Amino acid sequence: MRAPLQQIETSGELPQSADAVVIGGGIVGVFAAYYLARRGMKVALVEKGRIGAEQSSRNWGWCRQQNRDARELPMATRSLDLWDSFAAETGEDTGFRRCGLLYLSNDEAELAGWARWRDFARTAGVTTLMLDGGEASERGRATGRTWKGGVFSPTDGTADPSRAAPSVARAIPKLGGTVHQNCAARGIETEGSRLSGVVTESGTIRTKLAVLAGGAWASSFCRQFGFRFPQASIRSSILSVSPGAEGLPDALHTARISATRRGDGGYTLAISGRGRVDVTPQQLRFSSQFLPMFLKRWRSLAPGGLQGMRSGHETLGCWRLDQPTPMERMRILDPAPDQATIRLTHARALELLPDLRKTRISAAWAGYIDSTPDGVPAIGEIRNVPGFFLAAGFSGHGFGIGPGAGHLVADLMTGSEPIVDPDSYDPRRFDASAWGKVADF
Repeated sequence: MRAPLQQIETSGELPQSADAVVIGGGIVGVFAAYYLARRGMKVALVEKGRIGAEQSSRNWGWCRQQNRDARELPMATRSLDLWDSFAAETGEDTGFRRCGLLYLSNDEAELAGWARWRDFARTAGVTTLMLDGGEASERGRATGRTWKGGVFSPTDGTADPSRAAPSVARAIPKLGGTVHQNCAARGIETEGSRLSGVVTESGTIRTKLAVLAGGAWASSFCRQFGFRFPQASIRSSILSVSPGAEGLPDALHTARISATRRGDGGYTLAISGRGRVDVTPQQLRFSSQFLPMFLKRWRSLAPGGLQGMRSGHETLGCWRLDQPTPMERMRILDPAPDQATIRLTHARALELLPDLRKTRISAAWAGYIDSTPDGVPAIGEIRNVPGFFLAAGFSGHGFGIGPGAGHLVADLMTGSEPIVDPDSYDPRRFDASAWGKVADF
């Protein structure tokens, strides 16, 4: 795989039974397993490839409240506290730090939108600082430009995508759970319509509780037992550069380029929202439901190719539980980055931040961002299989809110008081309509 990622050890033999099974070792899955294990449950986490190998290691690493959609803001706020407390509880280092996030702009309409969000954020107790031209230009002095204004969110921060999910996964066995890599979940078993087991390539785990945190694979997995989950993936391409640049903000966003300091002193560079739409059977099936989102974001999206078709994560087919599945044929979604986007991103970054000329491109990669029609994740129990929960469709926002999402999953599975109001995330909202309000950010 192209994106950097720490490796962890896999637990031993697959257990015959568990109090709960977590399917998917991305940031949401590992935090769900961690919080379930903290409650004394015997948890088994199964991952078809490597922990954190797909979108959880391919993102910017931003952990933000700034510009969150109102439905996600409470979870984002709680997640920041959980990022902090996880390190204190376990001694594991996810690379999280509250470095603050800086937004700069010369567009009056964009600045006005940020100001409106600031006014809303105040009602939720969130601190965000609007910057005038002088303040923005001073904070953005590494650009050598004059800016009309900006935003600084001092309590927001970043974590390290290359080590966050592995760090959380390492904490699970210490609490009595198990972590199984290269172990694909093929499907589920039921008794009297309730969940009774999770079938994996290495055997069946008897359980009455499980959660599917399968990222871009979630919809095709749900289709195997008759649950319709509208989901579509966008291929996003980003790059990293070596250490060497000095005086740059830790995390900077502009309309043309965004930059994030990595743990090694280098930077991740990306163009916000830009992506390719790779045609797949699933894309075509759900295209009408995604029309509002595509209409809102069409300027950032371009037609892709057949990589998604070949990957198999958005198949409309059904598979047998006693035969290899698409997940075993494609252990890690590792699509080729769009080279035109990589070149444009790097050129824009060198133009905006001249000190980056001291660096070189160290890596470039792509990932599939799994989205829902309204851009808000689906978290909740699946109606036709009691005991089986879904946590997917994070629409490019999942890394930062991973701790809160994992905590909410554990709350719902154990019947505890939810860490945030779960209603906005209920998968049943897609039964009535997929034409709800598309997330603003």
